[in-house]
Amino acid sequence: MVFQVVWSRTALQELRAIRDYIAADNPKAAEGVVRGIEERVDLLQTIPFGFPAYAPSLDESIRHTVVGRYRIFYRVEPGRHRVRILKVWHSSRREPDL
Repeated sequence: MVFQVVWSRTALQELRAIRDYIAADNPKAAEGVVRGIEERVDLLQTIPFGFPAYAPSLDESIRHTVVGRYRIFYRVEPGRHRVRILKVWHSSRREPDL
C-alpha cells in the first residue's frame, strides 16, 4: 500500500529556511541536504511505520526520523493512507511542540 505524502505549510517553510541558510555559504551542500530530506520523505510512502513513534508526544501516530542533523516529524493517517509532514527540525534545537 502506497501512502500519499502531504507537507504542512510549516514544514515547507522550515525546509526552505534550511536550504536558504546553508546555501548562503555553500549552495551545493544545501542541495544535498534538501535532497536527503526529500528522499527520506519519499521513503515514507512505502514504509510510514518504519521509524519510531515520537515518545514525548501522547499521540502515537506522530513519528520521527533523522537525516543528518535534521529530524523529520510526521503523522501517519492509516485510514486515509496518508503521511503528513509536520516539521523539519535541526537536532540541536529544543524539542518541538507537536
